[in-house]
Amino acid sequence: MIAHSFRGAVFGPAQRLHGATFVVDATFKRTELDADNIVVDIGLATERLREVLSALNYRNLDDEPEFAGINTSTEYLAKVIADRLADLVGEGALGEGARGLAGIAVTLHESHVAWASYERPL
Repeated sequence: MIAHSFRGAVFGPAQRLHGATFVVDATFKRTELDADNIVVDIGLATERLREVLSALNYRNLDDEPEFAGINTSTEYLAKVIADRLADLVGEGALGEGARGLAGIAVTLHESHVAWASYERPL
């Protein structure tokens, strides 16, 4: 759950401060299963995703210095989350097996008919 506003006529009424509630899916991809026949330790992945989201949850993103001057669109937020998860993979925070991941995709669902995804390689 976040609040934010946008700059630019393309955003219409969303230029005014408004809230958004997302359901967030993170997909971890690899070309081969690891020695345990898994893609990633789903328990660790769940914990790390929760931590990443807690830094955004219940915030007015317009007030956060890291987002100053940025339109925090659904797509942009999906990228931020994917990039933060990728950083955690690189730090080993999802376990050593996660270093074999090939990519991460993050989808933010605004409703059953509106969502956006961002996918990045590792």
